[in-house]
Amino acid sequence: MKLKKILSLVAAGVFAGAVFTGCGGDNGGTNKANDELRIGMITTLNASEKKVDEILKMVQEKSNVKIMNHTTTFYKDLSTMQMGLDSGSVDEISTYQCVSNYLLARNPKFEVVDKHGMSLSDSFCFAIRKDETILKQNIDNALEAMKKDGTLDKLIKEYITDVKENDPPSVNIPHIDGAETLKVAVTGDLPPLDLVLANGKPAGFNTALLSELGKRLNKNIEILNIEGAARAAALTSQQADVIFWAIMPTDDRPKDIDTPEGTILSEPYFTDKIEHLTLKK
Repeated sequence: MKLKKILSLVAAGVFAGAVFTGCGGDNGGTNKANDELRIGMITTLNASEKKVDEILKMVQEKSNVKIMNHTTTFYKDLSTMQMGLDSGSVDEISTYQCVSNYLLARNPKFEVVDKHGMSLSDSFCFAIRKDETILKQNIDNALEAMKKDGTLDKLIKEYITDVKENDPPSVNIPHIDGAETLKVAVTGDLPPLDLVLANGKPAGFNTALLSELGKRLNKNIEILNIEGAARAAALTSQQADVIFWAIMPTDDRPKDIDTPEGTILSEPYFTDKIEHLTLKK
């Protein structure tokens, strides 16, 4: 497997959800100057900070959940978002439950924020160029087969559910002589879902899933480690064939929040709840 580092755009492509929020005590996530909650999340592929705030307001109105005023700050990756929380630049960070569990196991100063009645979740999909309908169908068929034979559940258990304090293991992606190559853009920065280790080796669920997908499609998988939203540019410019990953909200939020223009999403392969973390008081 050949690991490339391409593109270096400043934005990252993680959509940590159109947020739910909570209120704390003395340091409970409020900006005392204007009674406003400052929330950090990783940049979406297809929405601005303002748009995300508008979506939250819409969700609140539909669900009749009262949540304090807030402002959203985008971060280029998970590491810098944690630094924003540590420095007090934001009061909470929005992520996924599996990512939250991963962080909590490694950082005792974090704690989960009470959701106060709002529950949102996202499904994870592959993003593909809109004109690649055959590739999309082949990926959908492979995912469906993996669901039916239990392979997908097994990978989720091994590389997501059961991952605790240790990093997910690196995974070898086999080479198929004479097969075509499918170039997949990953962030490497959403453990345990998407991870490239410090030594440059892809690891965990994304690599295990792509390895299995390559076998079923009879294609070689080449992983391109690309910063967040640069994945979308890599896809539309045909430097990559597939984005791992993009999300589709499971609720009333716009379904295209993480679907850049000119792309389509595969059927989902994993769904998780959105969760917020803050510093322990």
